[in-house]
Amino acid sequence: MKAVRLCQSAVVLVLSATPSLADGISGVWLRNDGEVRVKFDQCGDAICGAIVWLKPGAESKAKIGQRVFYEMRSAGANSWTGKASPDGDSVYSGKLSIEGATLTTSGCIVGGLICKSASWTRVP
Repeated sequence: MKAVRLCQSAVVLVLSATPSLADGISGVWLRNDGEVRVKFDQCGDAICGAIVWLKPGAESKAKIGQRVFYEMRSAGANSWTGKASPDGDSVYSGKLSIEGATLTTSGCIVGGLICKSASWTRVP
């Protein structure tokens, strides 16, 4: 009986330690310029990211609560593709990827000819 319980406990521990695809990106991230924080989370069957903080005095059209990344779906290990709308006016082809402790976001227009990217660090 003890062996069965020990085995069940081990299975539960392993399963609870195995993150879902979204767990790697879920949470709040600070952009490398220190002016904005975005919270990424599961939105239905995709990932989305909304602004949760803006540095006081930062020049931006963006507003707190604005969704800036949406319909982001898995494109492999620690990477997602979907849409980005950093200013709320234009929609770009977006990509997210995590390498180590850094999240890189990018948005492209004109079929990927013009792109802009940013690096982010997780906020504890």
